Amino acid sequence: MTRRGRESKDSRSYRGLSKEQRVTQRQTRLIDAALDLFGTQGYAATSIERLCTVANVSTRSFYEDMGSREALLIALANRITSSALECALAALAETANEPVSVRITASFRAYLAVSCADSRYARVCYVEVVGVSAVVEQWRRQQRHLLSALLISMVGRLVSRGAAVPQRLDLFALAVIGVVNSLAQELVLNNPSDSVLGLEDSLEDICQEVAYFMNSRLELA
Repeated sequence: MTRRGRESKDSRSYRGLSKEQRVTQRQTRLIDAALDLFGTQGYAATSIERLCTVANVSTRSFYEDMGSREALLIALANRITSSALECALAALAETANEPVSVRITASFRAYLAVSCADSRYARVCYVEVVGVSAVVEQWRRQQRHLLSALLISMVGRLVSRGAAVPQRLDLFALAVIGVVNSLAQELVLNNPSDSVLGLEDSLEDICQEVAYFMNSRLELA
């Protein structure tokens, strides 16, 4: 078959779906399978073959559509954290007239409500992505910088008005994120159920600790 013939075959529709649509469907099935497997038995214990079986995808398609198990883990974590970030930003908008400590606490509460809504989500976001590889660590670093930028922007305005103690805001932001991640990780490890976490009291405890840490560091009322 000529090259042009192969390209024509690859690009034509199958069962009414284009090649791009079929790839998207396979990627979605793989991410769904990763949530079930990474979120229960763990990333290290899940083989590509097992993922493909659960997703009903060939290993060849796995490598063509996803590339690697690391890329699949990042795609899954991105799906969860993107939704969580949207909710956090919405919380910030809804509390625009509140003190900054209230706004940041509300945003983290909204973020955690999504990332810890299901024990599988929480395990992926706070346990399975840690220490996997340099590639995944780079993704985690990018996520920290994204959240740090939001914190620095809000707190920086307070400092410029003399309403908060001047300090290294980049380090402060990383410290707040570290507190949240550590507390959420403990929540996951202490509640290894496969069911929905639904631990409103525990999430509220985390948010109260975040608020206390922020207020004590910035000397906010």
